[in-house]
Amino acid sequence: MNPGPLVTPTAQESLGVLINLVRIELVRGIEAEIAAKGLDLRYIQFLILKRLSVLGPMSATELARSVELDGGAMTRQLDQLEGRGLLRRCPHEQDRRALRIELTDAGGALWQQLTGCNDRVLQAAQRSLSETESKRLHDYLERVLHALRDKN
Repeated sequence: MNPGPLVTPTAQESLGVLINLVRIELVRGIEAEIAAKGLDLRYIQFLILKRLSVLGPMSATELARSVELDGGAMTRQLDQLEGRGLLRRCPHEQDRRALRIELTDAGGALWQQLTGCNDRVLQAAQRSLSETESKRLHDYLERVLHALRDKN
């Protein structure tokens, strides 16, 4: 884990650079929270557990897409998490050739521990904002995301 900022934003920093710097600091904060709990878990593994907890079982392809990993990298992460007993690959109900990835009880219990880490980091990130400003920021970011995803 790198303790210091990679780039210090200037007063006129571009939106893209600022968003990236915020992401870097959020990742650092979550990794620090995880490490403080004595857990050996990388941020991408945290995201995988979060997606499965929030969205439920899904295919490895769907999961890879949701955390922005390629297939090979996802397979490695799934192998590690499955080896630790945090998730399992189960046959798909409708397609016997396909597998669904789901959390085990241990994975669900671990995610319950990690939820607090996530919440604390997000609260700290917004501590200088009023409740109204926080809601506005969320709204603005959702609108930017929708605009970027809208191909029309």
